[in-house]
Amino acid sequence: QVQLVESGGGLVLPGGSLTLSCVVRGTTSSPYAMGWYRQAPGKARELVALITSNGSTNYRDSVKGRFTIARGNVKNTVYVQMNSLKSEDTAVYYCNANFAGKHYWGQGTQVTVSS
Repeated sequence: QVQLVESGGGLVLPGGSLTLSCVVRGTTSSPYAMGWYRQAPGKARELVALITSNGSTNYRDSVKGRFTIARGNVKNTVYVQMNSLKSEDTAVYYCNANFAGKHYWGQGTQVTVSS
């Protein structure tokens, strides 16, 4: 059974940094893409950053230049380094893995940016 395990959320001051990590367990296959999504209260889930198996990346405009997604050295791990965090980045962040069109999700990790 494929499981995505996330870690790294928390409370941070505006302008601060956090790194979220995600590892895929329960399979020896590699996903076509892994990414991070977020959902703020009362809003739809939205793509934050995506990285494909060949290293191509995609970011939503509001995080470009502040967030960096990367694959880990350990197979099927992905990180997102989040810098210059703003209050509007507050949300539950979800890891996603795309295995040939079949999507798996992590349980979510809360990121709160507040003074």
